[in-house]
Amino acid sequence: MEQIVAALAAELNLKPTHVENVISLIDAGNTIPFIARYRKEMTGSMDDQLLRELSERLAYLRGLAARKEEVRAAIEGQGKLTEELAAAILSAQTLAEVDDLYRPYRPKRRTRASIARERGLEPLAELLMRQDPNLDPTCEAKTFCSPEVEDAEAALAGARDILAEAISDDAEIRKRLRRFLFSSGSLVSAAAKEEDSVYRLYYEFRERVNRLQSHQILALNRGEREGFLKVELEASEPEAIKLLREAFCKHSGPSTEQVALAVADSYERLLFPSLAREIRNQLTDAANEQAIHTFALNLKPLLMQPPVKNKVTLGLDPAYRTGCKIAVVDGTGKVLDTAVVYPTPPHNKKEEAAKTLNRLIEKDNVQVISIGNGTASRESEQFVADLIRGTDLSYMIVSEAGASVYSASKLAAAEFPDYDVSLRSAVSIARRLQDPLAELVKIDPKSIGVGQYQHDMPQKQLDEALSGVVEDCVNTVGVDLNTASAPLLGRVAGITAAVAKNIVAYREEHGAFKSRKELLEVPKLGNRTYEQCAGFIRVPESSTVLDRTGVHPESYAAAEKLLSLCGYTLTDVEKSRIEALRDRILKRGEAAIAEDCGVGLPTLQDIVAELLKPGRDPRDELPPPLLRSDVMEIDDLAPGMELTGTVRNVVDFGAFVDIGVHQDGLVHISRMADRFIRHPSEVVRTGDLVKVWVVEVQKDKNRISLTMKPPKKSE
Repeated sequence: MEQIVAALAAELNLKPTHVENVISLIDAGNTIPFIARYRKEMTGSMDDQLLRELSERLAYLRGLAARKEEVRAAIEGQGKLTEELAAAILSAQTLAEVDDLYRPYRPKRRTRASIARERGLEPLAELLMRQDPNLDPTCEAKTFCSPEVEDAEAALAGARDILAEAISDDAEIRKRLRRFLFSSGSLVSAAAKEEDSVYRLYYEFRERVNRLQSHQILALNRGEREGFLKVELEASEPEAIKLLREAFCKHSGPSTEQVALAVADSYERLLFPSLAREIRNQLTDAANEQAIHTFALNLKPLLMQPPVKNKVTLGLDPAYRTGCKIAVVDGTGKVLDTAVVYPTPPHNKKEEAAKTLNRLIEKDNVQVISIGNGTASRESEQFVADLIRGTDLSYMIVSEAGASVYSASKLAAAEFPDYDVSLRSAVSIARRLQDPLAELVKIDPKSIGVGQYQHDMPQKQLDEALSGVVEDCVNTVGVDLNTASAPLLGRVAGITAAVAKNIVAYREEHGAFKSRKELLEVPKLGNRTYEQCAGFIRVPESSTVLDRTGVHPESYAAAEKLLSLCGYTLTDVEKSRIEALRDRILKRGEAAIAEDCGVGLPTLQDIVAELLKPGRDPRDELPPPLLRSDVMEIDDLAPGMELTGTVRNVVDFGAFVDIGVHQDGLVHISRMADRFIRHPSEVVRTGDLVKVWVVEVQKDKNRISLTMKPPKKSE
C-alpha cells in the first residue's frame, strides 16, 4: 500500500497524507461527491474530478499489484524464479511490462518451437546462440537427425524456430521494438471497395503512429470494421531487424548467420504481427479514453445549463405527416394541456394550428416556447417565429437527443400512462428548457447526443465515466426532496435506485417531507445512506432553515455556534439579515472561529457560503440560455457576418455552434484562438454562448464554416 500511495502522490502531485486519507475514505464505502464536499480537510480540498481520477488509478495500481503477485507465484511454481526476475516484476510500471516478463513462462499452445523441443533440438539452438566462430552448424546438426528430423537442414530449421520464439519472448527486446514502432511506424489505410462513403478521407491515408489523433483512430477502426477500409501498421523492416541483430548477433561466422536468420524470422512471423496488434489495441484504448473524456467534458456543461425557472412553457415536438405534438407545463413541470397541430407539410394547416396555439398561450399564460430540433424543426421554428412576432414571447431550439428513448421507456409510461409516446416527448422537450438536469437524468447519458463514436466505446468504461458526471452535477446542484423524480433521487450520493423509489412511495403515502431527518423513516434508508445523501437533499418545507441549504446535518451544531459567535440566529438567516457575517468572521479571525466551531477552514467557508445564500443554485450564476424571437435562413448568411451562437458539441477537431439557421456551423480548432491549443475544450464548453463570424457557406452540402477569431479590420 505504501508503494501505491507514493506512486499516486507523485503521479497526481498530491500530498501522501491526503492520498492515504482518500484511499481510506473510498475503502470505507464513502461516495465521491460526499468526500469532495464534506471531507475537504482530509483530502486537501480535492474536487470530484481529481478524486475520480485518483480512484481509477488506485484500481489500476491495485490490479497491477495483484497481477504481479499472480505472475511471481506462477513462475515460482515452475521453479524458475530468480532474484533478478523477481526484482524486474516488482519494478514493472504497467500490466504490459508484467506480461512481457511472464511471456517466456506462460503455458503456450503447440507451436513450431514446442514441436522442435519435443524433437530434441533445444541443445542445438543453445549451441547456435553461443555463436562460436569455430562451430560448423551443419556438421553439428547432423548429430540431431532422427526419424522425426530427416536431415541437417531440418534440424537447423527447428533450432531456428526455438531461437525465433525465444527472441520474440524477450521482454527487453519487445520493449525496445515497441518504442521503435511507436516512434517511426505509420498507420496506413486504403479503400477496401470501390464505393464512395463517409470514409473517403481515409481511402489514401498515412500518418505516423505518434501523431495520430483519437478521432482518426476511431474512424479508421470503424471503417475497417464496416469493410470500407484496409488498415495496416507499416514500419521499416531493415531498421527493425538491424535493431534485433545488434541485440543478438554478437560475432560473425556460420552460427551467427543462423541466429541472423532466426532474428529475421522472429520479426516477420512473431514479433511484428504481435506488436502491431498490441500497438493498434493501445492506440484504440488511448483513443477510447480521449473520446470518453471528451464526452464527459461535453456532458457536464450540458447538464449544468442554466434552467429557465418558474416559466409556463409550451413544448413542441415537430413532425410532418403525424403532426406537431404540443404540451404546456407550468413552472414546476406539471402538464396543463396537450394538443396536436398540423402546420407543416403535407397538411399545412397553419391557420388552424395558430388558433390552437394562441388559445393555449392565452389560457395557460405561456411565457416561453421550447421546440425540438428533430424532423420538421425548420418549418416548426418558422411557424412559431411568425406566430409570436410582435409579442413578448420567445422560443428556444432544444436538443431532442434521447427524447424518443425516454418517451418509450417504462419510466415515461409510469409517469404519463394516459399519453402516447409522442406527447410524452413534447412534455420532455418543454421540461428540458425549464430544468435540463432534472429531465436529462431520466435518459441514458449515451443517448444525450454529445461526443463522438460513443457506440464504439467500451460500454462499461463509458457508463462509469458518464454516470460519474451525472452524479457530480446532481450533487453539485442539490435536489428538492419533495419534487424530485425517482431517477433524479437515484443520482444523489448514496441513494440506490431501489431506495429512490422507496422515497417517492413514502412521499406519496405520507405527503411532503418536513425535514431531512424524516428520510430515516424511509424503508431501507439507514444511517450510512443518510450520512452520504443528507447534505445534497433540500427540504424547502422544513421549519429548519439549515435543511434548505447544503450544510450537512453533522455540521448543524457548528453552523449554529458560528451564528452565535457572530451575534446572529437561524431566524436572521431565514430573513436574510446576515449580510455582515463575513466581516464579523474576519474581525474575530477565521482560524479562531473555525477552532471554536470544531471544524476546519474549508468546512467553515462552505457553511458561510450556504448561510449567506440558502438554497442557492450554482447554475443561476451562469449566463442564461439564448432565447430567440425570429428565425434566420442559411441564405441570410454571408462571409464576415457576426453572430451569437450556442456551442452544441465539442469534438477533437473543433466545436459545432447553433447560430439559429437549422444547421450547426463548425468552428475548426485552428479558428478558435490566436494561440496554439491542444484541444477545443481549452476554449469552449457545451452550452457556452460565443461570438462567431461566418467564414464560408456551402449550401449544396449544408455546411457552415465559422471562426471565433475577429476578422482583421481593413486600413
